[in-house]
Formats: sequence, C-alpha cells, structure tokens
Amino acid sequence: MSFDPATLRYDDRGLIPAIAQDHATGEVLMMAWMNADAVAKTIATGRVTYWSRSRQALWIKGETSGHVQTLVDLRVDCDRDALLLRVEQVGPACHTNRRSCFYTAVRDGEEIELMAPETAGG
Repeated sequence: MSFDPATLRYDDRGLIPAIAQDHATGEVLMMAWMNADAVAKTIATGRVTYWSRSRQALWIKGETSGHVQTLVDLRVDCDRDALLLRVEQVGPACHTNRRSCFYTAVRDGEEIELMAPETAGG
C-alpha cells in the first residue's frame, strides 16, 4: 500500500505535529510542525523537513546549523493526526544548542534544567 501525505489529518492551518525521536536511544529530541509538502519532501530525500510557522516556509533541519536529522522511520499515529519521526541526529536538536528541546523538568513545583547547552567543540 502506497503512502500518500494527503491522507493525514492536518489542522485548520494545514499542519500536523511531528515528534523527532533518536532512533538508537529512544530520546525525544523535539516537536515541530509539518505540512503535506514537508512530509513528502522528508520521505523523498531522507532529510527531515519541517514547516516554519514564523517564516512561513519549509526548512530542512540542519540546513544552516549542520545539525542534520536523517529519517530512519516515519510513523503515523492511530488517528493520523500526529507523526513520530525516528531519526539519526547529528549534533544538538534544539536551537538552544541542547541535545533535546525537552531539557526542563517540573519537579515538586520547581523548574529544573536537565542539560546545559553543548559547547562549540562537542
């Protein structure tokens, strides 16, 4: 059965949430938005492509930073309204230079920073 991005359930802006997860460790790296073109381009190229709501344009993850996401597996949830992208991540996934965008925990009512930004060398 051939996959068609048009069969997904997008919101009223034509977007679907996409969670990026490290395929080797299972670590959740980030959440971003995709439209049908981003989904199709990701599948066609193997380079994860998102929709930037601020720029109103497609962006290929790592295109300027070098922190590339290569698609290993794309999964569709049961309602077809969310995606799980299992990826190979080069460098940090977060624009704050952290491995994951989910670096803040709330514990006992307090925010705890779980990881510092990566240094330029590593």
